[in-house]
Amino acid sequence: MCHASVALAVLLSFGADSASMSRPNVLWISCEDISPDLGCYGDTYAVTPHLDRLAAQGVRFTHCFTHAGVCAPSRSGLITGMYPTSIGTHHMRCQGVPPAEVRCFSEYLRAAGYYCTNNVKTDYQFAAPVSAWDENSNQADWRSRPPGQPFFCVINLTTTHESQIRSPSAATVRLVAALTAAERHDPARAVVPPYYPDTPLVRRDLANYYDNITAMDRQVGEILARLEADGLAEETIVWFWSDHGRGLPRCKRWLYDSGTRVPLIIRIPEKWRSLAKPRDPSAAGPGRVCEDLVAFVDFAPTMLSLAGVPIPPHFQGQAFLGPLARPPREYVYGHRDRMDEAYDLIRSVRDRRYHYFRNYLPDVSYGQDIAYMNEMPTMQELRRLQREGALTGPPALYFRPTKPVEELFDTESDPHELHNLADDPQHRETLLRLRAECERWMTSVGDVGLIPEPEFDELQRPGGEWSSTAPPLVREDVSAEQGRRITLTAQTPGSSLVYALSDGGDDKLSWHLYTEPFTAASGRLVQARAVRLGFRDSPVVRWTVGEPPHASPRAEAAAPHWREKLAESPLLGRLRELLAAQLLSEQAARPIWRQALESDHASVRYWAVRSSRSSKVFQDDAENFRERLTRLRDADPSPAVRIVAAHALAAAGDVEPSLRVLASFLRQHPHPSVRLHAATALRDLGEAARPVLSDLEAAMGTGEYVSRVATAAIRQLKPAP
Repeated sequence: MCHASVALAVLLSFGADSASMSRPNVLWISCEDISPDLGCYGDTYAVTPHLDRLAAQGVRFTHCFTHAGVCAPSRSGLITGMYPTSIGTHHMRCQGVPPAEVRCFSEYLRAAGYYCTNNVKTDYQFAAPVSAWDENSNQADWRSRPPGQPFFCVINLTTTHESQIRSPSAATVRLVAALTAAERHDPARAVVPPYYPDTPLVRRDLANYYDNITAMDRQVGEILARLEADGLAEETIVWFWSDHGRGLPRCKRWLYDSGTRVPLIIRIPEKWRSLAKPRDPSAAGPGRVCEDLVAFVDFAPTMLSLAGVPIPPHFQGQAFLGPLARPPREYVYGHRDRMDEAYDLIRSVRDRRYHYFRNYLPDVSYGQDIAYMNEMPTMQELRRLQREGALTGPPALYFRPTKPVEELFDTESDPHELHNLADDPQHRETLLRLRAECERWMTSVGDVGLIPEPEFDELQRPGGEWSSTAPPLVREDVSAEQGRRITLTAQTPGSSLVYALSDGGDDKLSWHLYTEPFTAASGRLVQARAVRLGFRDSPVVRWTVGEPPHASPRAEAAAPHWREKLAESPLLGRLRELLAAQLLSEQAARPIWRQALESDHASVRYWAVRSSRSSKVFQDDAENFRERLTRLRDADPSPAVRIVAAHALAAAGDVEPSLRVLASFLRQHPHPSVRLHAATALRDLGEAARPVLSDLEAAMGTGEYVSRVATAAIRQLKPAP
């Protein structure tokens, strides 16, 4: 049976009796953009009494990591139990088309009888499907559930978001203003990490960050008090976590521990400790500390394990609590891809001590120009000191023009990850072990991050067209006792079905997840729809029970999913082989790149140009490469290849025809990623792009990220007086 069929079978395996089974409630309290900067983690600058109390009552995890140092890819993996690099949701603020078997894990809980609510952030890299939650709003909690029904409730607190450090909202201003003098953080006492300059602005940002954490801590206390007042504290397992590390430069968006290591506290009432830790219930008791490696993709299977739900075989995480828990993992993994408008490509592997990084774009500086990040005063301070030549020591490392292909850090002796050991002979064995593990992981999950985004966008949505989910098929059968028995059938593979019952008025619809035929009295209005991740929702099918339903059109055969296409292609393996040449000398890599220019795969041709243009190979063999690149620029069927070839040739002096190609793609293309690639190339060309200044100005309104890059390019060409 294929994964999609197995996932559907798991989803549909629960009947009405599931709701009556004795199962724990689960409350997730999540916050944003903080590292383990809490009193219970030993931070003496922090003021977090409520979270410290929660940790004293529960289990504090010391080695919990997300797979991406930024919110949307992080949350995408968390809600699906899948690495974003495996399901195509790895670029920041993309709209992925996951494989058919992938669903929000909350659907499995709903099917098992849980009342599931989310308040209110989703940010999954695909539109949150109506099938995922019983309620998804800024008012949602456990209180609207039917009496006695177990619940899974998510409450996301935004008080600590990056933006609240530099320009707090009115709500955050009120929360921080309510802090007592003893709860406020004196900037003079802030501990400045060695990768920052010790200046008043940096200290102010750090103090604001900690003030926000204290304000958020109060919110946590209020939520827990509400749970206690409702008499549910002893029935509810409480999780607290952050979506990634500190919302400050060199933390958020990065794969260092400062960007991926997060707090995780789980309070397990005595009633459920044998469920959580069957072999040693005391390990789930108050004040316990767990040093096992835990990954965000482990959250989904762990939730199903605690709820007594089978874990679908396509999940890539592993349960760490409950009867389905597996032995502790040996490694956690990370990825950095496009961050807002800036492209990078990094993979990482970490064991309990060592952290390995593979930089696939070593010519790209750490200090990329990202507009949203540049709004932070600390980032502005770093850039100011860099311009003035006053940045020295570890802070200056951030602005190195290039990165090493590999990095290795000993997190015990070097917790800030400043001293690269990749070239240290004493650590050669560790380097080779983690390099091999990185390669194994990328292969095992089918990492699609090596495919340039324009190529991948065309693969998942040819011509930029979205697929639509077909409406469900409806059948009514007479039921003498309760009216009519209604059966819904999905037509689109991977789709979930929902339905709503009303009396035909202006009732507020409550969408039920369809798992088995249901009955409805004659005369009631029924509405049904089908949803699939990354597709447009189907039209709503409406009919009155007892009257013939409108027949749904039969769906046409679906085109093969991009994952099916890749399964039949050697592309991913070929890309890994090609990029392994970055570990060789340039002399050894030259024939590999030259041969790759003739590949049948556009992504391979792209990387052949991209890798050679950033090395001496292009300069040393300019005539040969220039002839080949000119052919790619002018006639290649792939926009990504034409853009990267045009960029290389323009930088080498062949400007006018290259600018025509870049401006053409900037002006019009159905995929925003193509326009973004063209805009990025023009920005990087600097003064050479002046002849197409009007095209850059016209691109200002063609998408947020394209506009940001065009603005940066225009600023270079038309500096403010």
